[in-house]
Amino acid sequence: MKIKTTVSVIKADRFEYETELHLKIKGDFLGPDSIDIPDTYAYAPFINSHDHLIGNWFPRSGDNRPYANSHIWVEDMKESFAYQERNNFWVNDGKFELTEPNAYILAQLGCYKNLFSGCGYVQDHAPVQKPSYYKGFPISVVSSYRQCHSITLENWWGGKSAVQEMALTKGKMPFIIHLSEGTDDITCKEFSQLKKQNLLQPNLLIIHGVALSKAELKEIAKVGASICWCPTSNYYLIGKTLDIETCLELGVNVVLGTDSTQTGGINIFDEITTAHLKFPEIPLATLYEMISVNAAKALYLPKDVALLHPQNTADLLLIDAVEHDPLENLLEVNSEHIQLLLHKGLPLYGDAQWLEYFNSVPTDYTEFRVGKREKFVIGDPLELNDIIDAALGYHKDFPYLPF
Repeated sequence: MKIKTTVSVIKADRFEYETELHLKIKGDFLGPDSIDIPDTYAYAPFINSHDHLIGNWFPRSGDNRPYANSHIWVEDMKESFAYQERNNFWVNDGKFELTEPNAYILAQLGCYKNLFSGCGYVQDHAPVQKPSYYKGFPISVVSSYRQCHSITLENWWGGKSAVQEMALTKGKMPFIIHLSEGTDDITCKEFSQLKKQNLLQPNLLIIHGVALSKAELKEIAKVGASICWCPTSNYYLIGKTLDIETCLELGVNVVLGTDSTQTGGINIFDEITTAHLKFPEIPLATLYEMISVNAAKALYLPKDVALLHPQNTADLLLIDAVEHDPLENLLEVNSEHIQLLLHKGLPLYGDAQWLEYFNSVPTDYTEFRVGKREKFVIGDPLELNDIIDAALGYHKDFPYLPF
């Protein structure tokens, strides 16, 4: 099965025009051997390097912004409307056993947030869960990692000490930690404490890094560690963000993350737009690398997952061509514009007409309308929403769900 699109974005600096993509799918293809799809752009599915899947409740939390550091917000959040409302569905008892049924429903909901914005992979920053947790999601949730919540709060949510967790990586998987998320002395001292614990290593993935100085960023660049930039969350909570200009000047491997909707944007499209609006001088190709090749490097994923492969296209994000430039296009689109999301040969989301071509089980999918378009999605996020509604006693709207 071959499809021809207007432009195929192989990687940030390589576009191919009217290229045939040879789809590699699970099962038989029931459509014609070749389809010409005008006014569309093809990309590799995006990689979201930082989310908290169970935290994608709404609205945002934080009535006393800006916060001097995020640790204050962690306590303040517990008094917020959103946190209290979520408690009516799932109470975080501190164990962080996310395979518990209602916690798992929230995590699935977080995955749909990412799916509906074209992500094939997401990193869920939480204590490492049982293997079964990572197997039932509609997209790939990174399972090979170790973590610590932060230097200041340590692993209050579960897991071993930061030093023990880093040792468990054996340098072969990322070690992920919130760091320097604030502007006060506490957060400004976290980097030196990180170094004292010998955590500044190539597999380190720092989340946020708002308080990092130029000298500290230089050390991070030298060792080859990565930083996840979450601009929407940073501006909302702290009032400022990572020194992104210095990061790019020094060649730090920067990736992009959404954080949860308790502080961050609605989805990865939102983060791309925020980054561009705040820093229009950053080339869009650089932003695209943050959700593709840079992310694969930081998360120790195979390099191939960040690239589009015309001769063997098992992963595909097909989007309407709204703007003339395929990268500018990402600033103007949303879930409605996604024609097809294919991940590991399986159709996950898109225009309903595509389902006619795939030899798939109809009961594995849900159909609904977005604007004037009929859509399909794997699984049943509407049922997840209904389960939450039943527990609350009223309808709960999640803005990242397009129905």
